[in-house]
Amino acid sequence: MRGASGALGAMGTGAQNLRHHTASPLAYSRFERVAWPVSSGAMSGLPDRVRLVIFDLDGVVYRGNEPIPGARELVEFLHLAGVAVRFATNNSMVARAGYVDRLGSMGIGAGIDEIVTSTSATVEHLRRHAPDVHAVLAIGADGMRAELLEAGLEVTMAGDAAFAAHDGGPLDQRYDAVLVGLDPEVDYRRLAVAMSAVTGGASLIATNADARYPTPSGFLPGAGSILAALATATGVLPEVIGKPSPAMFAAAVEASGIDPREAVVVGDNPDADVAGAHRAGLTAILVLTGVADAATAAALEGERRPEATAAGPAEVRVLLAKRLS
Repeated sequence: MRGASGALGAMGTGAQNLRHHTASPLAYSRFERVAWPVSSGAMSGLPDRVRLVIFDLDGVVYRGNEPIPGARELVEFLHLAGVAVRFATNNSMVARAGYVDRLGSMGIGAGIDEIVTSTSATVEHLRRHAPDVHAVLAIGADGMRAELLEAGLEVTMAGDAAFAAHDGGPLDQRYDAVLVGLDPEVDYRRLAVAMSAVTGGASLIATNADARYPTPSGFLPGAGSILAALATATGVLPEVIGKPSPAMFAAAVEASGIDPREAVVVGDNPDADVAGAHRAGLTAILVLTGVADAATAAALEGERRPEATAAGPAEVRVLLAKRLS
């Protein structure tokens, strides 16, 4: 537990300045780093053998409604080579089936099990690490609700539990966890009932902590802004699943059954994709088709510095081809 001012202070510092994963800093999450059994040279370069490739979506596979040139061919190449492929996004509002349809409309074949949203990663994390969580109060959109119900959780949306006369007292039902995603219709009543659930003993878990959500015209408040209100009001430091927290990539690797030493993350965002991969003990390829350009990539240091940089999907294919045998 932390005081309200402490929780707010942790979220208000070190804000990242990138466009589609503008996340709160790692201090916001109770997940620090995943301790995979890596070899001494695991982070010095790409794996000698690659059996799992985890792609970010926007800026890597597509940009808006258009596929990145070469992305379809790269995914097809990996599928034909028998490499496991996952597509990871912090978006909690759209169910995985929606991404299958979107990728399919671009000629990119993907199965529903290959899609990892911040909601599905949260479900996987709960299944493996918090199996006693059954009854959840959720702040989020319809896609999040659908994923949680499909997972067999007992789901109450905050909008359904909120009522005008709620004065901050105990709720009629006890919840195991409050799950927070992006809810475009969030209001004071939903925040109030979620606060009461947490003060009543529910854990506070965020699908992601993105401070902002991109639109064609600019930005809107993201799930992290909702989470900030709850963390401040309750004084509770939440668990954050989405990038750059390691939990999202860890959930994807665990579900695949593949040795993490044989996994690579391909992303365009040093702060979300590359740092998140390294926090999960994975290697990363930074592609220059989205957030970062060559000058930015050359100046990266620490956990934001990838094991390899590629101009686009064609160069990623070259980097991976000799590591698929």
